[in-house]
Amino acid sequence: MTIDFNKNNDGLVPAIIQDVITKNVLMLGYMNEEAFAKTKETKLVTFFSRTKQRLWTKGEESGNTLNLVDIKLDCDNDTLLIFVNPNGPTCHKGSDTCWNEENTQDFGFITKLENTIEDRIKKADTQKSYVASLFAKGINKVAQKVGEEAVEVVIEAMDTNDELFLYESADLLFHYLMLLQAKGFKLNDIITELKSREK
Repeated sequence: MTIDFNKNNDGLVPAIIQDVITKNVLMLGYMNEEAFAKTKETKLVTFFSRTKQRLWTKGEESGNTLNLVDIKLDCDNDTLLIFVNPNGPTCHKGSDTCWNEENTQDFGFITKLENTIEDRIKKADTQKSYVASLFAKGINKVAQKVGEEAVEVVIEAMDTNDELFLYESADLLFHYLMLLQAKGFKLNDIITELKSREK
C-alpha cells in the first residue's frame, strides 16, 4: 500500500471510518505516516489531531475505541477507507456517528418494507390495507399465512418454473416480516441470533 502523504503538502490524508458490519460511515479523521503505522501496529485507529498537533488514538480518554478490521486505499492513493468494529459511540458528543445518527443495521429495501409494514399496522384502515386487515385478525392468522406461503414455496421449488418460485418466495418473505412484527421483532433480531451461532 503506497499512500501519497505529500499530495496536500501537509503530510495528511483523509481517513473515512466505516463500521464493518452496518456499513455506516462513523466519522472522518486525518492520518499522517506515524498515525497510519501506529494504527496498523496497535489495531486501534489513531489519527493526527490537527487541533492538538499530535497523534490521537480514538478512545484514549473515553474508552470508545475503533478496533481496526481492514484498510483500503482509493484510486488516487490519497484517501483511506478504514473498516472498524466500534467500541461504544464514535462522536465526542456521545452519538454513534459524527452525523448524529444511530449506527444500526440497514437492509435497504427490506428495512423500508419493514417500516411500511409497521406504519400500516399502526395507522392504516383495515378496509383499505391488506397488512392492517391481516393483523386485525390476530397472530394466529398471520402465522397461518406464513405456513401457507412456505408450503407454496416448497411446491414451486420442486417445479421448473423459476418465476413462480420467486413470486411465492417474495410472498413468504413478506408474510414472515409481518409475523416477526406480530411477535415484536424485526429482521435485525434474526441477524443477531444468527451471529450468536457463528463459529
